Amino acid sequence: MFVSVPATSANLGPGFDTLGLAVDLRNEIIIKPSKFLSISTHGEGAENPKIKKNSLFLSIFNENFKRLANREENFKFEFHNRIPISRGLGSSSAVIVAALSAAYTMADKKYNKREILNQALRYEHHPDNITPAVMGGFNVACVEGDRVYSKKRRMPDYLRAVVVVPNRTTSTAKSRTVLPKMYKKEETVYSLSRSSYMTALFMTESWDLLRIASKDKLHQARRMKMIPELFDVQKMALKNGALMSTLSGSGSTFFNLAYDKDADKIAKALQSRFPQFRVFTLALDNIGAITRS
Repeated sequence: MFVSVPATSANLGPGFDTLGLAVDLRNEIIIKPSKFLSISTHGEGAENPKIKKNSLFLSIFNENFKRLANREENFKFEFHNRIPISRGLGSSSAVIVAALSAAYTMADKKYNKREILNQALRYEHHPDNITPAVMGGFNVACVEGDRVYSKKRRMPDYLRAVVVVPNRTTSTAKSRTVLPKMYKKEETVYSLSRSSYMTALFMTESWDLLRIASKDKLHQARRMKMIPELFDVQKMALKNGALMSTLSGSGSTFFNLAYDKDADKIAKALQSRFPQFRVFTLALDNIGAITRS
């Protein structure tokens, strides 16, 4: 069995814990029946003993396979990780979605993506990464009770993501400690208005107004101070033609949306200015999680 889940960029500036989209950078897992547990890990995190064990994937997979199949079995797992870890590109959400999709498939249970998404909420309580990981495309999502309610917009082929991946990690838990417990009403209204405006722009493909809509006063600047170079990343990306430039999730990656004709110029300028960082030019993903028996 084969499972593939895309990387995601969440928040997109003002859409704190609600907006996200998928990019064409995928983790892939091959799973086969086996007489004993076997794990091989390639790519991102392959040299990290903790990541190499893929304990989060195995924990979720085993829990749900047992629940669905009412039995325990051993499998051979072959992980091919391409999503940078702890960089704000949804690596944890990709693991959660992949584990659930694999468990349902290996247990021979019929399911739809909405069921996977709602199950994923048990392990990741914010829908901004898990929704595009499952659905692909641009998504606006909210949680009511134990369900995710979301709307998807397919992304056009003429757009690209230029992502800048710093050489330092930022954990979501740590980055949330720099956020205040209370916000001023003016800050909240500022970001709420732009989140609403951004959703309308994505739904109507009004890309040239995203620079205004992607501004935020709730979290970005506070988190970017943890890696001050990110302010220069944002400034340079916008100067070279990015439609928007925002912290990806809680960081440390920066996400830049651009027309395909401008993407290479932006990527080259950023790589030249920040040689210690990795820069990827990626297509946007409209498919989301994939499983094949």
